[in-house]
Amino acid sequence: MELFNVLFRTLFFYFFITLCYRIMGKREIGQLGIIDLIVSILIAELVAISIENINDSIFLTIMPISILVVLELFLAFISIKSRTFRTIFGGKPSLIIVHGKINYHEMVKQRYSMDDLLLSLRQKEIRSIEDVEYAFLEPNGKLSIFKYNFFKLKTAYPMPIIVDGSIQTKALKYIHKTKEWLVNELKNKKLNLKDVFYAFYKNDKIYIVKKSDTIT
Repeated sequence: MELFNVLFRTLFFYFFITLCYRIMGKREIGQLGIIDLIVSILIAELVAISIENINDSIFLTIMPISILVVLELFLAFISIKSRTFRTIFGGKPSLIIVHGKINYHEMVKQRYSMDDLLLSLRQKEIRSIEDVEYAFLEPNGKLSIFKYNFFKLKTAYPMPIIVDGSIQTKALKYIHKTKEWLVNELKNKKLNLKDVFYAFYKNDKIYIVKKSDTIT
């Protein structure tokens, strides 16, 4: 009877957790943010405790897991609406390589070692750092790499200067521009900051996607 109880709980929570993750919309562990990872760990611990303590009611595990799923969905909704919240809890990309040169300051800041960088390059079948024009360390720990073109001509990376209507001060600093400059550029185009969903800077030009251009 005890063996049957353990088997039942194991199979039940397998399908229950699968359903929970389908509701949360997660695809793979590498895509989980900090909040998602914490929720995943807590769910795993709750299930393990429930399978071990077969004398406890199964609803004592279903209830906290359901609360965690609802909480995760609520925080995901806030994250979509608030870039500040998303940045604090989810982080943002860091520029690790620029035109074949390593940004050591950013690597130290992100506690990303040279061994980690070389491992990521090898996994992408890249032999030399000089072959990389840009490399971004993403919030999920993966390295996004943009290799040089065939002739190794330098190209300007489209720096996002406005995201979700929020000015990206770090990107402006990188392209040696100020907030005042950006506001004036928007005024010249007869736009307000609140009208802009996304804007990036490339080759001395600003490319803008207005909120009215997006599908709602």
